Amino acid sequence: MTPWYRDRDARRLIGLGYLPWLAGLDLAWEIAQLPLYTLWREAPASWIAFSVAHCTVGDALIGVSALFAALVLTRAAEPAHWRWARIAILTAVLAATYTAFSEWLNAGLLRNWEYSKWMPVLTVDGVRIGLSPLLQWILLPPLALRLARAGTFARA
Repeated sequence: MTPWYRDRDARRLIGLGYLPWLAGLDLAWEIAQLPLYTLWREAPASWIAFSVAHCTVGDALIGVSALFAALVLTRAAEPAHWRWARIAILTAVLAATYTAFSEWLNAGLLRNWEYSKWMPVLTVDGVRIGLSPLLQWILLPPLALRLARAGTFARA
């Protein structure tokens, strides 16, 4: 069997299926969750637009890195032999784990951003982590994988 990183169909599925779906879903999520951050009320529109674009690009990098790590950890071959559910779950867990760390670091420790009063939070040992970003990573990578698999790139 050919490893995923040497397989043309795997690269097409990731680059032309998973990544575009994930980026589009992340863009919609970032826009929808804006009111959950103080940025929504405090920043000028140009800064909000930049922040959404910046976060969407970051989300795409997180999502593709998590998928690559899941493929390595599962020793995936070409997509016809992928254990799709295992890869989707592992991708979501890895991305959510990174996001929990990033939210703790940026919202809690460095104060690069702040939650508004509408952000539902999970508090663990005094550390507040926004539930919306965690939910984003639990839901969107598996959905993007499913959409990519259902698309033409999975069959090409």
